[in-house]
Amino acid sequence: MNTEKQLKFDKAYLRIAREWSKLSHCNRKQVGALIVKDRMIISDGYNGTPTGFENFCEDEEGYTKWYVLHAEANAILKVAGSTQSCKDATLYITMSPCKECSKLIHQSGIKRLVFNIDYKDNSGIEFLGKAGVEIEQIKDLED
Repeated sequence: MNTEKQLKFDKAYLRIAREWSKLSHCNRKQVGALIVKDRMIISDGYNGTPTGFENFCEDEEGYTKWYVLHAEANAILKVAGSTQSCKDATLYITMSPCKECSKLIHQSGIKRLVFNIDYKDNSGIEFLGKAGVEIEQIKDLED
């Protein structure tokens, strides 16, 4: 696919991920993720508590509860419970991944990461670069 057409698709998928992030019940950060393979969305996710837990992501002091799942982890776990595979897929995420999630991204076989805004720590991005994952940041999501 030519780069102009790819950029158009990348921005569209990131905009969908941004919309998906609005489903999160987290107050501090709302993050959305899509996994796309062969131009088909195979999974989605947003940050939040595990199934069966209350939807409140922060404790009484405003800190994120330790068991909140990140958007990309939720999306990868959805694929793990399906007949699909992340091998050679692209992950679109509204915020760059933390170092813990970057291990999941690499191990799941995702080959490309496209994100919008930076997480406070870029260790995850550095790790994925070393692992050979293609990384692209798109700050402007408008056409």
